This record gives sequence, structure tokens and C-alpha cells, in this order.
Amino acid sequence: MSSASEQTTLLAATSRSCCTTLRRGALALFAIMLAVAIAAWFAREPLLRGAADVWIVSDPTAPADAVAIFGGGLEDRPFAAAAYYRQGLVKKILLSNVGPSRATRLGALEAHVLANREVLLRLGVPESAIQVFGANLSNTREEALALRDWAERTGAHSVIVPTELFTTRRLHWILHHSFAIEMDIRVPALDPGGYRRDDWWKHEAGLSSFQNEVLKYLYYRLNY
Repeated sequence: MSSASEQTTLLAATSRSCCTTLRRGALALFAIMLAVAIAAWFAREPLLRGAADVWIVSDPTAPADAVAIFGGGLEDRPFAAAAYYRQGLVKKILLSNVGPSRATRLGALEAHVLANREVLLRLGVPESAIQVFGANLSNTREEALALRDWAERTGAHSVIVPTELFTTRRLHWILHHSFAIEMDIRVPALDPGGYRRDDWWKHEAGLSSFQNEVLKYLYYRLNY
């Protein structure tokens, strides 16, 4: 066999060996990725439950000067506030004076303050214990600043602001960021009616809420 022929044969053999090695490497990488994907699938519930536990910030309740109900959460927040009142933790319930929406202006929906007041009254909270703060508030930051103004004006030193699970981190941050005075601010996490922290990924409302709150939190940290 000539030298040129031997070199050709050697190159061909080397090429086949390289291709075989590459194929084996690709198969090994695919097998590893598949194993990781399978492991992640079977371990998804502990991972997703852990993600919620890390994200949610929940303060224990304690006696306070007032409990504040921010806009939204009509199915959860006024009920929690009424419970704190009945337990003797607070003597005042503050309602955020949220600006009217288009549907409210048309009369299709009841205003935020009126709806929350009605729930509280039906739960046994006296009218004298309900107060309104702010004017035409349109977002959580404006509500936090209006609550700060109320605290400075009244000399309050503690407040409870309950909210749903995934909103807690953003609300906790903006409240502590907004208050210049020394204030005991507690943000207890409420379980919404549609999902819980241990099954949120099984419900569209839970998935949407977690996703939206992550984006809102990043927006607040970047802009405020």
C-alpha cells in the first residue's frame, strides 16, 4: 500500500472515530438533559412551593393603631380587617380613597370605598371605626404615600396592611421605602379564595398573580 493510500485510510478512520465520539457526546448530553428534565418534572411541586415561600413576605399581626385596606382584594382584605377589629388588634379601619374607574363612573360598579364599607358594616364593624384616607389614589405607591400622610397627621406609630400572597413583597417594600417616620408596619399575607401557596401553580389565577407581581416588583424597585 502506498504512503498516500495509507494516509487516506488513516484520515478516514480518524474522521469516523471523531464522528463516533461526537455522536456519543451528543447522546450523553441529551441523556443528561433528559434526566434533569425528568427530575425537575417530578420535583416541580417542592420547587414551586419553595419559590412561593421565598417570594411571600408575611408579618405576624400585633396590636396597631389601625388597619389599612388598599385598593383591590374585596374578597379578602375587608374580611381580614374586620377580623382584626373583632380580635381587638385595631380600633380603626382605614379605606384607601381609590379614584373611580370608568365602570364606576358609569354606575356599573360600586366605588371601592363604598363596597368595602358595606362589607365591613355587614361584618359588624361600626361606622365610627371606619375612616377614609387619600384622594383619587391610582396605584400602590400613591396609597403608601397617602397612608404616610395620615400617620404623620394623626401621630400613629403602627399599622397593619393585609394583602394577598404574592403582593406582599412589593407592598412591604414600598411601605417601608415611603415612610420617613419610624413606623411599625405589618403586612400579613392572606390566602386568596382561588389558590393557596402550596398549589398556586395549578390555578390560572395563581400563575397570573405570581407572574404579574414579579414584574410589578421589578418595576417598583427600578422606578421608586
